[in-house]
Amino acid sequence: MTGAQSLRVACVGAGYFSRFHYESWRREDRVDLVGACNRDVEKARATGLPAYGDLGLMLAETRPDLLDIILPPVAHAAAIRTALAAGIRAMICQKPFCTDLAEARAVTAEAEALGATIVVHENFRFQPWYRAIRRALDSGSIGQVQQVTFRLRPGDGQGPRAYLDRQPYFQQMERFLIHETAVHWVDTFRYLLGDPVSVYADLRRVNPVIAGEDAGYVLFEHRGGVRALFDGNRNLDHSADNLRRTMGEALVEGSAGTLTLAGDGAVRLRRFGRRDDTEILPPDTWDGFGGDCVHRLQCHVVSGLLDGTALENRAVDYLKVIEIEDAIYTSDQTGRKITLEDR
Repeated sequence: MTGAQSLRVACVGAGYFSRFHYESWRREDRVDLVGACNRDVEKARATGLPAYGDLGLMLAETRPDLLDIILPPVAHAAAIRTALAAGIRAMICQKPFCTDLAEARAVTAEAEALGATIVVHENFRFQPWYRAIRRALDSGSIGQVQQVTFRLRPGDGQGPRAYLDRQPYFQQMERFLIHETAVHWVDTFRYLLGDPVSVYADLRRVNPVIAGEDAGYVLFEHRGGVRALFDGNRNLDHSADNLRRTMGEALVEGSAGTLTLAGDGAVRLRRFGRRDDTEILPPDTWDGFGGDCVHRLQCHVVSGLLDGTALENRAVDYLKVIEIEDAIYTSDQTGRKITLEDR
């Protein structure tokens, strides 16, 4: 599509999180929104766009350049295959991507065979604080990285009504903390440190009303001896005016200094041996989700399709994230470290 002036975009899905997608697309100058589809067509009508209850019909009538799939994993493969059959060759698909690794591999291969591009909507790496941390690492601000820690503390997992007001299907997910949430940091750690070479996991369920795990530790071994720790507990909180802004706190520690991410989105640099620090990214003031990371990802895709810039998190690359997720669950079930290069 390089050389085109704008993209026709249609969306399928009108659930809780879709509001961030629709609002963001409306701010993109080079996008024309042409339709919304949802099983409950009234929700599609509520977007103010031409509304459909049938995806194939919407694609046939609106002929979009790009389909944004804002659906739960169980619906991904069918939506992708419907789009491929309709001649759509560019898609964004929400995470978690498909129901399992086998399904993700199958639909990715089908898309690749037809020359279609799927970008997984994994937006945490586009949050401004992780971009700032990556710039600091690339500039050598903290010397040789030795370890990264992220403490997930969204505080939304307590009691019998946990998640019901926002995303009730969370309670029924047999794989929850890792599959739905920690996968963000599997990808973010890859973005900051490269692919891990092994993982070790200890997962547990704290709130008995949910089906899956909601707390645990995952230790990632990266090349050069670097370690990353995901320490997650959805029942606990952290210091923040908006617990969903960063969803927790992070430390990135190196031989020459430490970067800290606070709950307000600020990133600070402390040089090794010093007590004072320097703010390298101010606190976030965006009222929406995650430092406007949905918009940052969508603009990234628009630039890739219209300007030919390199695309991050194409499905064919994102399969690695799902492989790592599977290894995490295998580690927890077997009580041993899983080497990824052998899988």
